[in-house]
Amino acid sequence: MFFSTDPGVATCDALCRKAMVMAVSSSSQSSSDTHDDGRAAAAYAEVAARLDRLPFTSVQRGILLKGGLTTTFDGLDNGIVSFLLPIVTGVFSLSGVEQGFLGSSSLIGAFAGAIAVSFIGDRTGRRNLLLYSMAFYSAAMIVGAVSPDGAFLIVTRVAAGVAIGINVNIIIPYLAEFAPVKQRGHFVGSLAGFFGFGFVLAALIGYFVIQTMDQGWRIAQLIVGLPIILAVLWRRNLPESPRYLLSKGRIDEARAIIDDLEAKVCRVTGKDLPPVDADVRYEPDKHLSMRSVLEQFAALWRPKMLRQTILIWVLWFCFSFAYYGFLVFLPTLLVDKGLTISESFGYSIVIEVAQVLGYYPAAVLSERLDRKWSIVVFLAASALSAVGLAFAGGNVQVLIFGIALAFFLNGAYAPLYTYTPEVYPTPIRATGVGASAVFSRVGAALAPIIMGATYTSLKFSGVFLTLCAVIAVAVVAVVTMGVSTRRRSLEEIAG
Repeated sequence: MFFSTDPGVATCDALCRKAMVMAVSSSSQSSSDTHDDGRAAAAYAEVAARLDRLPFTSVQRGILLKGGLTTTFDGLDNGIVSFLLPIVTGVFSLSGVEQGFLGSSSLIGAFAGAIAVSFIGDRTGRRNLLLYSMAFYSAAMIVGAVSPDGAFLIVTRVAAGVAIGINVNIIIPYLAEFAPVKQRGHFVGSLAGFFGFGFVLAALIGYFVIQTMDQGWRIAQLIVGLPIILAVLWRRNLPESPRYLLSKGRIDEARAIIDDLEAKVCRVTGKDLPPVDADVRYEPDKHLSMRSVLEQFAALWRPKMLRQTILIWVLWFCFSFAYYGFLVFLPTLLVDKGLTISESFGYSIVIEVAQVLGYYPAAVLSERLDRKWSIVVFLAASALSAVGLAFAGGNVQVLIFGIALAFFLNGAYAPLYTYTPEVYPTPIRATGVGASAVFSRVGAALAPIIMGATYTSLKFSGVFLTLCAVIAVAVVAVVTMGVSTRRRSLEEIAG
């Protein structure tokens, strides 16, 4: 199925469509036969092969940019609360308990949102959840900007957190299902970079809007509520995942989206598309045709999935525990040690930028070493950086090891973002991602509590060495239970 075309756009487009017909002719039947096992198997293999053979162009980069921007707003929301809290506490005279609820409100909501994805992510579609969660988040932030009191603001922050929990966990399987097989590590791993960029924006808004403008905290919430504009703009041209449609038996819809993607790629490149791999074989797991939520969760624990489910849950718990332990609690520990560098605006910006920069080399490395070994490399470097921080003797050393820790620890998220959706079949991919996010939130919640208790008895160095032990657990888990996913089709991995 090689194309033979002139580079002209019109000719390329016409022959692309002709080749599409040739690619599907062997398995085309009426849509009334969607429950036929043979047709389903052929459709899965066909769509997977057609997606994976597409060259990486501005077409896929456009999908990545849209997904990445939603994640940037998620990071922005996570980062902005630390700047809102001290200002709003004075405006509404919040009690200590109210301050605690405000600080945790978005995390509480995100926990509920992650659970929601586990329930509905594989039942309602990726695209709709993505757009609706963006619109709901924006509405909550805009309403919160006119809060008359602290209780009202807390409620809107919880509501916004629910939307975040849905958005950040549905975008992972969504992008994985569009990613070209040879660039999937970079494609999905880049999400972590977009997320980190949100923290940089939060720091800038915090210092230049919230702390300097009259009613700046309200203006900041309006700024953070901008995703509703993107949701409106994208509602017509953001496609549903073809793999998701196949998992629901909607074969003709899946093929129509692939037809459109191929036509766009042809127009962009003006070149022949690579041939479809006729040797691709994939047999859909009939046991994954879920009829209830309980069946979805039970599928995560089937013998075929058990090992990877345990690994994913351990990794997300350990990653979040280490992240919130190191980087959220770090300024407090440094101040207690008498190092005031962590209180400066420059230190905050440098650390946030280091986080963003760490994601991209990790994403590239995951295409060369595979995801599991990229995780090991970056976690090991994180542990060494933590040891350096534990014994740092001055501001210069703190800055050096702090930058290294932010770079490597957050960089490790890039291969983890990619690995998580790869190991689950399409019918339960969102369920698996959502369930892992629940454990991530548990790790994030426990880290400050355990660190506070540890600091009392083990002091500064003991805290960091304890967290190194958590990283070691993650390293051992991925080495012993991880599987190779590099340059393998999602259908091949699931099979």
